[in-house]
Amino acid sequence: MLSSSAHRAVESLLAFWAEAGVDAMLLDEPIDRIEAGKIAPPPAPIAPRPIPSSAVRPAPPGSDITAAVEQALSMARAAGDIEALKAAIEAFEGCPLRFEGAAHQAVFYRGDPAAPLMIVGEGPGAEEDARGQPFVGRAGQLLDRMLAAAGLADRVFITNTVFWRPPGNRAPTPAEQAVCAPFVERAIELVNPKMLLVLGASSAKAVLKKDEGILSLRGRWHEWRSHSGNLELPVMPTLHPAFLLRQPVAKKKVWSDLLTVTERLDRPDRP
Repeated sequence: MLSSSAHRAVESLLAFWAEAGVDAMLLDEPIDRIEAGKIAPPPAPIAPRPIPSSAVRPAPPGSDITAAVEQALSMARAAGDIEALKAAIEAFEGCPLRFEGAAHQAVFYRGDPAAPLMIVGEGPGAEEDARGQPFVGRAGQLLDRMLAAAGLADRVFITNTVFWRPPGNRAPTPAEQAVCAPFVERAIELVNPKMLLVLGASSAKAVLKKDEGILSLRGRWHEWRSHSGNLELPVMPTLHPAFLLRQPVAKKKVWSDLLTVTERLDRPDRP
C-alpha cells in the first residue's frame, strides 16, 4: 500500500496531466506489438442482422439539449440587468446539475457588476454551493490573494461556466456548459468588461471553443466574440487556483498571466 506522501504525489501528478489536457492513459504493463502481430487474429464475428427501425428504442428524455438551450437563450435575453439575470438563472430548470450535484442553490456571481475584468471559472464546489457565491473556498481564497497582489481585487466580476455544483466536484461536461452558455454570454454583455480571464482547462475550452490543453493556451491572448458578433473581447486563459493548491510550483505561471492582464488593463486607451 502506498504511503500517504506517495499517495499525494501520485494524486498531484495525475491532476497535473488532467489540467494539461491529457484524457487517456497507457496500459499498466508494456505489450510487445511486434510479437503480438505474429499471432493470427481470430475470425471476424458474423455481423448481426439489422434491427427494424420500429424496434429501435428512442433516446432517453433529456439527451437532446436543444430545447434547454433555447429556453436559456430566451430567459437570458429578457434579463435587463445582472440582478434580473440572477433571478432568471435561479428559475432555470434546464441544466441537469440543478438536480444532480447542487444541494442548496444556484451560484451566479460575486464582485462588481461594472468591473473592467470578468473572471470565468469552471463550476461551483461544496463551499460555493452552501454560500451561493463562486470562489469562496480554499481555491477562491488563493485567487483573492493573488488578485489583491496584482492590484485587481476590486476590479473583477467572478462567475463560472455552470451555476450548479457538479457531483463530486468533477469538471462540468460540454453539454452542461452549453446549456448555461447563454447566461454566461448575457452576463458578459451586461458587465461589458474590457477583457476576460478564464480559469482552468474546462473553462478555457468552453469560452474559446478550442481543444488545446490549458498549458498550451495560457499566457497568450485570445479573442472571444459574442454570437451576435456585436462584442469582441481579449481573453487570457490561466491555470485554475484549485490546481495551484496541488501544484504550488505553478503559481509563478499564473502570477505572470495576472501581471500581463494588469498591464493591459492599465494601458491607456488609444485615441
